[in-house]
Amino acid sequence: MERLNPLNDFLFLKLMGEEGSEVQCLAFLNAVLGAKSNRTEGSQTRGSQTFGLQPINLIKILENRAITADVIGEKASILDVRAETDTGEKINIEVQLKDLHNMEKRSLFYWAREFTKGISEGDDYLLLPKVITINIVNFDNIKLNEFHTCFHLWEDGHKDYLLTDALEIHFINMKKFRQLKTGDITHNPLERWLTFLDKETPLEVIEEVVKMDTAINKVNERLNFVSQDKEFLRTYHLREMAMSDLTTVVNTAIEKNKFEIAKNLLYEGMSLEFIQKTIGLDAETIRSINMR
Repeated sequence: MERLNPLNDFLFLKLMGEEGSEVQCLAFLNAVLGAKSNRTEGSQTRGSQTFGLQPINLIKILENRAITADVIGEKASILDVRAETDTGEKINIEVQLKDLHNMEKRSLFYWAREFTKGISEGDDYLLLPKVITINIVNFDNIKLNEFHTCFHLWEDGHKDYLLTDALEIHFINMKKFRQLKTGDITHNPLERWLTFLDKETPLEVIEEVVKMDTAINKVNERLNFVSQDKEFLRTYHLREMAMSDLTTVVNTAIEKNKFEIAKNLLYEGMSLEFIQKTIGLDAETIRSINMR
């Protein structure tokens, strides 16, 4: 039987974002956050600021809403994992495998939603929580070589001065992760998790990481269990189709926009080579525009 894609956002939510998923979600979060902030080594000082925390010891899964067929089939619906740590940090995990060309602003929007939720007019701003957003993507939206990037609010002229630790946004690029020349699933928990979550990982490697990590083994057991449920499989494939349809709509709109820009540039007398380099359309398409 073909292995389901753990990074289908509906399946990821079932594995990591429902009541009873605390153990595996906790382990995944510590793998992500520890990879960047050295939380396992306690807090550190950078300039005059202290950052980095001890490992998270306890989380509460924050259920979103009832996942109905209408929600699954709605192309624009967000099936994110939401959690709260033992120290009051709010965490939002989103899987987005298709490039909809809005990931940075989208991530900021969902960070802001979580940041302002739960505080009312007149409340003390000290009640606002630290919010950590984790985005698992399968496209190159961040123009850096690392597969895992993390962003905070640092001062422009003093890169070691942190305004506040209330914002922390991670991007995990599965495409770049697959391109690693050498990995370390034995000693690196995040690489172990991403190896398991990647649908392209060979089954013999999946079996290896499952044996290494009790939390991953727990997720794997859950994955095998839901894979036997016919109603779940129907919903899973419904979500796959919805996301594929959304990608088609977005890409069509982008190509149409490129076509109109190319037509305007041709009208202004720009060369074929310039339009190719600027917009990315192939020469044959540009020539066909020019012939009309």
